[in-house]
Amino acid sequence: MRIQSVALAAALALVGGAALAETIEVQMLNRGEQGVMVFEPAFVQAQPGDVIHFVPTDPGHNAETIEGMLPEGAEAFAGELGKEVSVTVTQEGLYGVECKPHAGMGMVALIQVGAAANLDAFTEAANAMRGKGKERMLEDLAQVQ
Repeated sequence: MRIQSVALAAALALVGGAALAETIEVQMLNRGEQGVMVFEPAFVQAQPGDVIHFVPTDPGHNAETIEGMLPEGAEAFAGELGKEVSVTVTQEGLYGVECKPHAGMGMVALIQVGAAANLDAFTEAANAMRGKGKERMLEDLAQVQ
């Protein structure tokens, strides 16, 4: 009887944890509050298990991870142009995201999931970026806690 109670408690904890997951919408825009070719919001704070839902409010955008800007064990993703993409973030750390066609114009975003476990490696990769993408990523990085 005691084993069944423990198993039931564990199952309820798992279901309860899933119910707490949040869906966070990020719009991909030609023009937003931060200028042209932006993700809004460009900095997202999430928890493991949350879903980040990228919406191409304007055509011609995608959302994909930036090489070297993922926590250890996190899966890279690449959405199609003009299509919505949802990603469940599972690993704690910093995730760099870009719109491939507009990254050079600064269309980048930063997702912080829990603790910034990969801060040093992420900062190094951000400093290796160029142009407006680097400028915006470093602005977003300044918000990391």
